Amino acid sequence: MNRKPLFAANWKMHKTPPQAAEYVSLFWGAAEALVPRADIVLCAPFVDLETLRLELAPSSVKIGAQDCYYEKEGAFTGEVSVPMLAALGVAYCIVGHSERRRLFAETDEAVARKTAALLAGQITPIVCVGESLEEKQQDLTVQRVSSQVRAALGDLKAEERGKIVIAYEPIWAIGSGLADDPASANATIAMIRATLEGLQSARILYGGSMNVSNCAAFCAQQEIDGGLVGSASLDARTFVQLIKSTLA
Repeated sequence: MNRKPLFAANWKMHKTPPQAAEYVSLFWGAAEALVPRADIVLCAPFVDLETLRLELAPSSVKIGAQDCYYEKEGAFTGEVSVPMLAALGVAYCIVGHSERRRLFAETDEAVARKTAALLAGQITPIVCVGESLEEKQQDLTVQRVSSQVRAALGDLKAEERGKIVIAYEPIWAIGSGLADDPASANATIAMIRATLEGLQSARILYGGSMNVSNCAAFCAQQEIDGGLVGSASLDARTFVQLIKSTLA
């Protein structure tokens, strides 16, 4: 099955709007040349989204958010809805990142509701799943990751599952510099594809200390369709080089 590669930058809590504009000035021209071969997304803090909308106007690089809330509007101080994101031209949104789960008590139920809300709002969810170091050491990777996938996507129709993006991010590898072994990550992603009907056509990314040195090895694996990239995406030139390395 031919799945177009996808590379999504996750800036996390980095970059003011002026810094985001500077990044785009260095990034979009080189990135635009790569878009025919790979979809590229910049997932930025809420305060940067309007800047990205303006600065990326001539570009095919897409805008992504890092979270959302599942209600359309209401008394939810501090939250941002899917319609609000859509009004800013957001095309993708990360949900269920391990930092949201660990630091902000995000539950599997919340991830499922956010995923459904994004699909209803015509924004592609990037649904994050992954196991902790302790779970990996106890050989619980399959059990943990498959349960997250079922919880987030189990109530969707098969055709809806084919439209989402999954990011497999082993928690122990995020920001640690300790990336998973490409063959091991490929096996886990193959397991994810087999978990629910429809995921055979979904794009599944690897995340967790992906960088310029290891990205080609990961993306050469049959089941890995690109990367959700954290620290290596914070420098515009480095992120371009990472994408180029996988497409060479």
